[in-house]
Amino acid sequence: MSWFARLSLFTAWRHTRKVGYDRQALRGDVLAGLTVGIIAIPLAMALAIAVGAPPQHGLYTVLVAAPLIALTGGSRFNVSGPTAAFVVILLPIVQQHGLSGLLLCTMLSGVMLIALGLMRAGKLIQFVPYPVILGFTAGIGVVIAGLQLKDALGLEVTSSASHFPEQMLDLLGALPSLQMGDALVALATLGTLILWPRLVPRVPGHLAALAVGTLLALALENVGLGVATLGERFSYTHEGITQAGIPPYLPSFAWPWDLPGATPLSLALLRELLAPAMAIAMLGAIESLLCAVVADGMRGSKHDSNGELIGQGLGNLIAPLFGGITATAAIARTAASVRAGAFSPLAAIIHAGVVLVAMLLLAPLFSYLPMAALAALLLMVAWNMAEVPHVLHTLRIAPRSDVLVLVTCLVLTVAFDMVLAVGVGLLLAAGLFIRQMSALTSAAPLPRQFRELLGELPEAVAAYAIRGPLFFGAAEKALNALRRFTPGLRVVIVDLSAVPMLDMTAISALENVLRDYHQQGVGLIFSGSSSQVRLQLRRAGIHRHARLAYVQTLPQARHKALRWLDATAEPAAPEQH
Repeated sequence: MSWFARLSLFTAWRHTRKVGYDRQALRGDVLAGLTVGIIAIPLAMALAIAVGAPPQHGLYTVLVAAPLIALTGGSRFNVSGPTAAFVVILLPIVQQHGLSGLLLCTMLSGVMLIALGLMRAGKLIQFVPYPVILGFTAGIGVVIAGLQLKDALGLEVTSSASHFPEQMLDLLGALPSLQMGDALVALATLGTLILWPRLVPRVPGHLAALAVGTLLALALENVGLGVATLGERFSYTHEGITQAGIPPYLPSFAWPWDLPGATPLSLALLRELLAPAMAIAMLGAIESLLCAVVADGMRGSKHDSNGELIGQGLGNLIAPLFGGITATAAIARTAASVRAGAFSPLAAIIHAGVVLVAMLLLAPLFSYLPMAALAALLLMVAWNMAEVPHVLHTLRIAPRSDVLVLVTCLVLTVAFDMVLAVGVGLLLAAGLFIRQMSALTSAAPLPRQFRELLGELPEAVAAYAIRGPLFFGAAEKALNALRRFTPGLRVVIVDLSAVPMLDMTAISALENVLRDYHQQGVGLIFSGSSSQVRLQLRRAGIHRHARLAYVQTLPQARHKALRWLDATAEPAAPEQH
């Protein structure tokens, strides 16, 4: 147990055992698992289709990754599986390297997530600014919605553009091929998804929406309006016989590079997949930990962020060996699970069992699902993910710097890709933060209330106060004020009581100030510096300067300055108190 504790494995289960488990908790887990399993079946297939993979691979992801992450992870309530956030990253991988490339890339991201967990990097995710997260998630929602228009409207698009703006231009050019049957099914499914929560709030509307869409598609077929179905688009081969839809049996073990048509494993392939794997790992870490935070807020629990990263890594490392694509915790499914009464990771395991039973028993019926209905499901997911009302509210009330970061991330996600958007967003947010912090740092003559502690000083003594952190973005600006010499100046007192930290840039700037003071014959007295600041200065060797003294209070600084002035010779060695 101590070994598991150090490794942050099975922390969710250990926490469940500590809080206790009874029959009521079991009832809540079963109900939550059934509820979320029903939601996960169509979404898993739709998300697999959205990234360019056959629909059964979305179900395989739930079957393998969801229970494995629930068993080994650090959140009691997270429900993992394919999520919409990955569509913008995974689709280009499938287009360039095929399904085998996607599975191998997912395994690489799993290794990276495990490494992050072992390095105790779970807490670092909290340093990603909220405008960056809101910006790229809203951008992902826009991209997902745009990509679903092809199936929702039954458009015939022949080109394979890789960037979203070009894809939208291709869709505009394909509008004359719009199929009325597909468009009607998409509208009916979408309308059901919108209205169902208002009419029957306790029952998930996904099955009802798909049922309405499927029945409408069958009715339209009878009147001559064809509707594309999953069985028409996808098929599988079993014992030499090709059949429509998805296979009604469990996936088998296979190395990604041994799949038919796969690119042989090589260092060149691994190098090509390294950057997208890092993007998958970063997004998976952010989304899974955000999901855990949301679940904790709903139930008043506490997750182990490092344990969750290790669990997510194991799930993404093992699932591709059985045909599963990238998985992470899904906020919508996790929230639905918590609202349905989930108490432990058992709810996520039961939800995978529901998907298993449905795949084994109902696979032939899935062939009749309209592609337009599945696209409508993802349109609703995209709307919820984009959080349009919340984004508009944030744009109205947020500081201009945060608005700039949010809009930049959103636009770059839509126009280019999420990796570039997050990278630029983090750099922009960091730059704006540095500018704001530097504005808080200043060096000015000592305020009146502190002057009273010093009393009347001779004209040969000047007193300054530095306020704020002394770091690379503010050190030079603040310390320039200390270089303003006046005739007859002999001693400068600098109050450092409001300086919480300094970095190497500030230390170097202080050394330059001391050099200037030495040339002018001016002594320097630091007053009120914290123990951390004094330690940093001593390690840098600044305390060895002959014309430098450290004191704790301003009265002590006054006494020291007067002694220096009264001395017949310049101070030969520092005196420290």
